Amino acid sequence: MTVANGLPAEHRAADESGLRADIVVEREHFGVEVALQVAVGETVAVMGPSGAGKSTLLQALAGLEPLTAGEIEVAGRVVDRVAPPRVRTAPMNRGIVLLGQDARLFPHLSVRENVAFGPRAAGTDTRSARDAADEWLARVGLPGAGDRMPRELSGGEGQRVAVARALAASPRVVLLDEPLVALDPATAGDIRQMLRDQLTGITTIAVTHDAADAVALADRLVVVEAGRVTQSGPVREVLSAPATGFVASIAGVNRLMGVAADGGWRSGDLRLVSTDAASRALAAVEGVPLAAVFRPEHVQVVEAGDADAWRTEVTRLESTLAGVRVQTTSCAVDVSLTEAAGLAPGDPLGLRIDPDRVRFVPVH
Repeated sequence: MTVANGLPAEHRAADESGLRADIVVEREHFGVEVALQVAVGETVAVMGPSGAGKSTLLQALAGLEPLTAGEIEVAGRVVDRVAPPRVRTAPMNRGIVLLGQDARLFPHLSVRENVAFGPRAAGTDTRSARDAADEWLARVGLPGAGDRMPRELSGGEGQRVAVARALAASPRVVLLDEPLVALDPATAGDIRQMLRDQLTGITTIAVTHDAADAVALADRLVVVEAGRVTQSGPVREVLSAPATGFVASIAGVNRLMGVAADGGWRSGDLRLVSTDAASRALAAVEGVPLAAVFRPEHVQVVEAGDADAWRTEVTRLESTLAGVRVQTTSCAVDVSLTEAAGLAPGDPLGLRIDPDRVRFVPVH
């Protein structure tokens, strides 16, 4: 964990403006240009493919990556600005904490002293800081663990201590950089629940690769691709109407490119219709680029010659927890083991989907 904590006392009273940031970081072969506004107590998830600039964004917010241009404001106070008058606040004075995949506890300090470090650095007396540390350890599910050393902790326990240490510093903003990625699923689920409970009321930005984290923790989702925001909005709305192939992949849905035609959607010989009112309104404008969105489990496998079916071809088969995902030349289809028996790449397949299961979204 990299700590950027402890606003000076004169800035602790009036902070009802959350976080506002215009981040521009330019490198030789890569650039990030992202604007964010996060309300007090709001959690925003940030997702994107590897190399999209997510960690660079968090590093810039924390003061560990210099801005090429832009401005960062925390609780109504400018902590970083490139344009005159130049402002460059040290990481430890921004009121921001950054938690990553590695808990990065001080190995020579006990768990209690790790958690007490932030308050003590901000001027709290030793006894009060240690009492507060014990309270935070209890809140994150580790009561009585104060005398233990970091080497005695499991990975999940270490992350709990890291969260306690971060929050004990009374941050204005918490940045999470995939803190659950190195944990097993059961432990990650426990830590996710703990984060949801303890981050209530704290302005938070959470970078994650897992849509489950975004749904569980965040109010809004911002998608960053190639250093730019490609989609943002309430988490479930973004995942249900993916604007890019990446968003479709994390949402686990098919996203087929085509155009509005004859009141529906068309791509070559494949035509789909939707009963969704918003989708029908989009499809009414002939020739407009649209994406057809639907879930693999809603696609039905039928006889290739069925009048209502479209013909496709199997490209590969992938085992899933519930059965088999059949990748075809047109889309992905989830089927049972029984339905998949005998299928092989190159086999013809007939597919059909109920119009109630299809949505059309604009292509930007």
